[in-house]
Amino acid sequence: MSRISARGFAVASATAVTTVGAVMGVAQGSVAQPHDDAEATAGESTLLSDLPAGQQVQVQTASLTRQADVQAIAADTTAKKTAEESARKQAARAAVAKQKAAVAKAKAAQEAKDKAAEAAATKATTEVASTSSAGSFPQQASYTVAEVQAIARQMVPSGQFQCFSNIVDHESTWNYQAVNPSSGAYGLVQAYPGSKMSSAGADWRTNPATQIKWGLNYMNDRYGSPCDAWDYWLANGSY
Repeated sequence: MSRISARGFAVASATAVTTVGAVMGVAQGSVAQPHDDAEATAGESTLLSDLPAGQQVQVQTASLTRQADVQAIAADTTAKKTAEESARKQAARAAVAKQKAAVAKAKAAQEAKDKAAEAAATKATTEVASTSSAGSFPQQASYTVAEVQAIARQMVPSGQFQCFSNIVDHESTWNYQAVNPSSGAYGLVQAYPGSKMSSAGADWRTNPATQIKWGLNYMNDRYGSPCDAWDYWLANGSY
């Protein structure tokens, strides 16, 4: 190798790898900072300009290639970190969404359970009230509207009375002997046929308490409560 030994070429190559600016500075004749190996090697040149033109190109090409490799590695590392951070954030968001969905599901289940328990309690209370009090009213020869309403207030749970009253208002205007001339439906709640009410008592024709008892049981069994029956009546014009 002319004008520089193989070791001198290696030193010069290592010196030229630092930055593109350093390579260009060396190419213009400035002296590169020597490495320890260069300082320990007396009498050997480290100037890029001392190299033949072909070797100078090789040194510059090697420097640029190494810098490109370093930049590519740095970019790849950054991309991996970005991807990992994005995945971490996405996983965190998914976990939060899953937790919220679980909480909402549990809340809905509890609300449904509470509602079912409340409906069951209301139904049980209504049935107990109607069963236990239907026979506690001495039968009279006749009843006024006020008297029939007073009996109903004692038999129907307070939270359901207004709904029950709304239905009776529309069906019979609180006339326990009301008869529908077209269908033959009978009594306060217009049972059809009226004989259905015999399940609540043999005196269903003349005793409003027996009719109220039957009406409560009917509304509870078919709709869930008098208020549910009233909602149905509003939607359909009958129940």
